[in-house]
Amino acid sequence: MLGSLGFSYVGLIYLLMLFIPNIIWSKNQPIDYNNVQENKILLSFERVGEVCCTCSVLIFSDFNLASFSTWSLWLIVSFLLMLLYEICWIRYFINEHTEENFYRSFCGIPVPLASLPVTAFLLLGVYGKVIWLIASVIILGIGHIGIHIQHLKIKK
Repeated sequence: MLGSLGFSYVGLIYLLMLFIPNIIWSKNQPIDYNNVQENKILLSFERVGEVCCTCSVLIFSDFNLASFSTWSLWLIVSFLLMLLYEICWIRYFINEHTEENFYRSFCGIPVPLASLPVTAFLLLGVYGKVIWLIASVIILGIGHIGIHIQHLKIKK
């Protein structure tokens, strides 16, 4: 449950799936982006969670592919959520770059650009049985999803 130290190529793939769209977004932010003063507590949770998740997902080899078992379903669902996350980014990039498009739900999933990767990383932690990632994702989720909800409420 503590994790086996070693490089995780699966973790690297997840981080690339996470960071590449965010880098592109930094150059394509919503035209009506409301750069509100974010809650400092939520922002602290988000930053700590980001650092801890990034480290955890890379330094534990437990996330790498193993022989298929029913436990592998955690990884499959996690990866499917990351694919949905990518679809949400594509949806944002091909449509008008507005906050409405950025925060709109996807198949009933609220704030999908925040909730999908957080859930995917949580399930990756369950798959790898690494408590450090699970704890890190909970911290990240409180901050990241909380900030997205804060922005969504201000938008309305």
